[in-house]
Amino acid sequence: MITSVLVANRGEIACRVFRTCRERGIATVAVYSDADEGALHVRDADTAVRLPGAAPADTYLRGDLIVKAALAAGADAVHPGYGFLSENAEFARAVLDAGLMWIGPPPEAIEAMASKTRAKELMGAAGVPLLAPVDPATATESDLPLLLKAAAGGGGRGMRIVRELGALGEALTAASAEARSAFGDGEVFAEPYVERGRHVEVQILGDTHGTVWALGTRDCSLQRRHQKVIEECPAPGLPDPLRTVLHEAAVTAARTVGYTGAGTVEFLVSAEGRPYFLEMNTRLQVEHPVTEEVFGLDLVALQLSVAEGAALPAEPPAAHGHAVEARLYAEDPARAWAPQTGTLHALEFPYGPRVGATDPRASGDGPGASTGPVSATAPRLRVDAGYAGGDTIGVHYDALLAKAVVWAPTRDEALRALRYALRRARVHGPGTNRELLVRSLEHPDFTGGRFDTGFYERHLDALTGAAPAPASAHTPTPGERYAAIAAALADAAARGSGGGGGAGGAALGSGAAVGSGAALPARLGGWRNVGAGIQSKTYGEHEIRYRTTRQGFAVEGVEGVEGDDVRVVAVGPHRVSLETEGVVRHFEVTAYGDEVHVDSAHGAYRLTARPRFGDPSRHTEPGSLLAPMPGTVVRIADGVAEGARVTAGQPLIWLEAMKMEHRITAPASGTLTALHAVPGRQVEVGALLAVVTDTDPQKDSQTDTPKDTQEEPS
Repeated sequence: MITSVLVANRGEIACRVFRTCRERGIATVAVYSDADEGALHVRDADTAVRLPGAAPADTYLRGDLIVKAALAAGADAVHPGYGFLSENAEFARAVLDAGLMWIGPPPEAIEAMASKTRAKELMGAAGVPLLAPVDPATATESDLPLLLKAAAGGGGRGMRIVRELGALGEALTAASAEARSAFGDGEVFAEPYVERGRHVEVQILGDTHGTVWALGTRDCSLQRRHQKVIEECPAPGLPDPLRTVLHEAAVTAARTVGYTGAGTVEFLVSAEGRPYFLEMNTRLQVEHPVTEEVFGLDLVALQLSVAEGAALPAEPPAAHGHAVEARLYAEDPARAWAPQTGTLHALEFPYGPRVGATDPRASGDGPGASTGPVSATAPRLRVDAGYAGGDTIGVHYDALLAKAVVWAPTRDEALRALRYALRRARVHGPGTNRELLVRSLEHPDFTGGRFDTGFYERHLDALTGAAPAPASAHTPTPGERYAAIAAALADAAARGSGGGGGAGGAALGSGAAVGSGAALPARLGGWRNVGAGIQSKTYGEHEIRYRTTRQGFAVEGVEGVEGDDVRVVAVGPHRVSLETEGVVRHFEVTAYGDEVHVDSAHGAYRLTARPRFGDPSRHTEPGSLLAPMPGTVVRIADGVAEGARVTAGQPLIWLEAMKMEHRITAPASGTLTALHAVPGRQVEVGALLAVVTDTDPQKDSQTDTPKDTQEEPS
């Protein structure tokens, strides 16, 4: 029996494994880098062992240090989580050679599936449907488009889509270089790129007694930069014969390599409904919670049981309902998914309290079943998080903050409940993809089941643009300007700058609401000369002008906005109520210095108070290339040096942050008059990387990455 488990990982998955271990009376051991010293998974574990350094190569990828940590802490088993060393056969052998239990498949099975080219050969021999490989050396126009892939890894690293034959050579060179940098192996192969394909996968679970379960399908087609964003179980809209083919192929793949434990077999399903094997992930997937919710299982508990030698029942439990997962990332989708860093002030979801636990719909006597009451009809929220309020989001690791998962009897109900949970969540700190998730979940192509891996390529601009117009002119959706009004009034209340009391005579700044329903109506009109008693506060582009009255506050105007009537109903330091066209809406306001978060039923806004006078030090000369995020310079384009001629859009510098590579391009054609970027050097956001003297003004510098996606390993 396992008594103590070390999780060779960090963040959300480490916390997830610890939770199941605690429920089963198993002690937990964390490992942590210097950058993770105060991280949630470290605080969550019974014992923690330091791995000196911050970079993954010095810490979480050092299998020798992790084995030593397990032995030093008295652990008798190692769970690899996902990513890092989870699919490293040599690490699995090292764990076993040290006399520890490995909570994963046999090293031989990992090895068999580690190379995509070798895995495809095995699956082809076993009769699993495949895409025919293409030899790049003999490729013709008829083979296009092609997808180049790294043989030794995934996650989008070493992947390129080639639509023109003339671009194939350059793409091969770039893909091979990126693969070698990421995985230590530059092998790249090519296969046909399937337009409008869906990413569908099958969760499998095998024991050491010959039983292999196929636990339904998952659809993971909504991806960015070859990494998944929204997943669901079961995959919607698949005919039963196709589901049967996928299940049988997945079980065949598992049996072919003698697989035990939890794993996933991934397929690409063409628009015509033909499935093709992509790869097998020999570990637990990020999206495993949706399968747990639908089948009423704890897959981590089952991993532990299988590792201890327990036998699975002959058949898996029946599936019930539908589950959808959304990954909350600290990133800006509108800026090429640029990672966001800083202090996460708050991360709270609106209802629960089921944070991470699973409740079975099937009987509770299996090795992976949980216990506890469960409603067969009420949607329920589960949040698996790797961060908590007060934690710092750094540059070294993945940008995943949390996964919000909703189970409901039907897909429509699950989508509605997940949208609600995301809208009402308090996510304060660096920017996130929360708004993108909400808009994706309500997009008619997604709700109607008309989506594929090109969803974000087609819809990203619309999904990240200004908020959609309200459905009715009589029920306007409060936008950023109303949030700015609420922020300005809450700030005034907090500073005690208002007039007399409101209802009940509450004093301003006391925390009670001030300003009664009789507060003066205010026209949000054009700009006026500032008169006595009128004050202003600016958030971004919104300058709010207000004055105090005996009843409370009145809004004098918002620069550039005309024709909106707003009546101030109540004001407090943390809550403001405004009436627009007869409808009262409430805003919760939280300030962290100059950063202000405004939450409402209609949206969440992150505002920055603008100083009255600009900071001259922030001005840069034209043509400056500034780091769009904190990260590490990984390479500089060949031939690029001071004095070199460059053309607009030419890739110059590559940054790596949060496991993603970001390309910095020339803002204009001209001469590179300064180059400060050095490979291997870490830079902060806004750092000056280079200067191009402009001879042909073009667009601003940007990060640029391909958006086509066909697979992702987690």
